[in-house]
Amino acid sequence: MIFSMTGFATASTELDSGSLTLELRAVNHRYLDIQLRMPDDLRGFEGMLREAISAQLQRGKVECRINYAARSAQYGSTLNSTLLGQLIAWNNEVRAALPEASSLGVAEILHWNGMLESPAVSADELRAALFDLLQNVLQEFTAARAREGEKLGDFLLQRVEKIEALRNGVMPHVPAAIAAYEQKLAARLREAMQSAPEDIWDERVRQEITLFASKVDVDEELSRLASHLSEMRRILGHGGAVGKRLDFLMQELNREANTLGSKSVDAEVSRSAMEMKVLIEQMREQIQNLE
Repeated sequence: MIFSMTGFATASTELDSGSLTLELRAVNHRYLDIQLRMPDDLRGFEGMLREAISAQLQRGKVECRINYAARSAQYGSTLNSTLLGQLIAWNNEVRAALPEASSLGVAEILHWNGMLESPAVSADELRAALFDLLQNVLQEFTAARAREGEKLGDFLLQRVEKIEALRNGVMPHVPAAIAAYEQKLAARLREAMQSAPEDIWDERVRQEITLFASKVDVDEELSRLASHLSEMRRILGHGGAVGKRLDFLMQELNREANTLGSKSVDAEVSRSAMEMKVLIEQMREQIQNLE
């Protein structure tokens, strides 16, 4: 299985004290770069978060965003009995001094700052909830990266097959080009050396053909192309972190395609070399997204 460096996942959980939301998103990057966005109250868990994310990812620019929304005071809250007793005492004291003053109403008491106390959450409980939430998000995040990686793998294998087809199509063109060159050269030499003995211009033809054949021989390039394409299939089949190795292979494939084009003496071979370079560039662009 291969993985894309791009992905997104999010999840939320409810605590007695509020709701916790964690979001992960990533794009391609040469190395693993983790950026955490969270309230200052949760900064104490940063080490745990980085360690858990690093265990799942090897490359990519990852942004982990955490939001904690404290529950509104009217839900699951309790009265501050100490403050309530103080308000009652103050109310009685004021009424004694000012009998015409009205007593505090229930709504006024409930809206008094600090009267309603929201349930608190312990650091251990918050750590456990945050860790479980991160594991769930990482599972979804990894599955999304795997799905995208599978698509990229299929894309690359399709291009490998096309390059192989172009390579196989090039192979018969080189002997044909040499044979055509031999016929043309022999005809020109016969005209130029009509008075010379046949064995002399025959030897000259062989020398020129040998020189020409060495210049346009692409057997080595075609062999290396086949080897690199086979290695691509092996790497993709093995899975894991394949991006850097595939990127190196793109350089090697491009080098062979360039050499093939420079040695070409046939329009079809030149066209095939150019088409190979287009396919290699398409693969290179997509490989940048692979871990």
